[in-house]
Amino acid sequence: MTGVLDEKQYQPAPFLKGIATVISWVFHPIFIPMYAIWFLLFVHPSYFSGFSVAQKNQTLLITGLNLVFFPLLSIVLLKAVGFIDSIFLRTQKDRIIPYMACGIFFFWAYTVFKQQQLYPQILASFILGIFLASSAALIANIYFKVSMHAIGVGGLAGLFIVIANGNSMLMTWPLSLVLLLSGLVCTARLIVSAHAPKDIYTGFFIGLLAQFAAAFVVL
Repeated sequence: MTGVLDEKQYQPAPFLKGIATVISWVFHPIFIPMYAIWFLLFVHPSYFSGFSVAQKNQTLLITGLNLVFFPLLSIVLLKAVGFIDSIFLRTQKDRIIPYMACGIFFFWAYTVFKQQQLYPQILASFILGIFLASSAALIANIYFKVSMHAIGVGGLAGLFIVIANGNSMLMTWPLSLVLLLSGLVCTARLIVSAHAPKDIYTGFFIGLLAQFAAAFVVL
């Protein structure tokens, strides 16, 4: 007996794989920035305390356009003209141009919010972290298919740690929740066999460290 087990023994049950797929969609990296910004706008007690509900909704819309809609539109257009094979970006080759295109939108959004003194600097810092993470992912993509989902939850965890370090809010329950979600999302990516463990670990630390670097630059 060699001790080497057949990989088929590790195939998850269809129900478990279905749950993992749902988690992967709900916490898709393209949506993570909106969850974080919603938290800053409507949960954190001080960052946007002077904003009316209409102003908060407008901020959410503006960030949604730049961080979600335009990146998604660019990916759809890239597929339409044949530059990528799938909008799901399953291969390293498919991810090269989308990383570049999305990076442009991220950097533009950072520049805009950095120059607008109306907005708290934590918003500009978070968006700069997204840009830095996407740039690092582009470089890592040369060598292996780093997990974008892990980058997303890593960035979310990094943001919450930055907030906790600022002592502007008791972050015990939000940070605990984000770490739990990070574990669920990363596990889900392994269950659906989308990545190897190194893709997950590297992605999470890219997202985490990018937020720390952005906070060092901006805050």
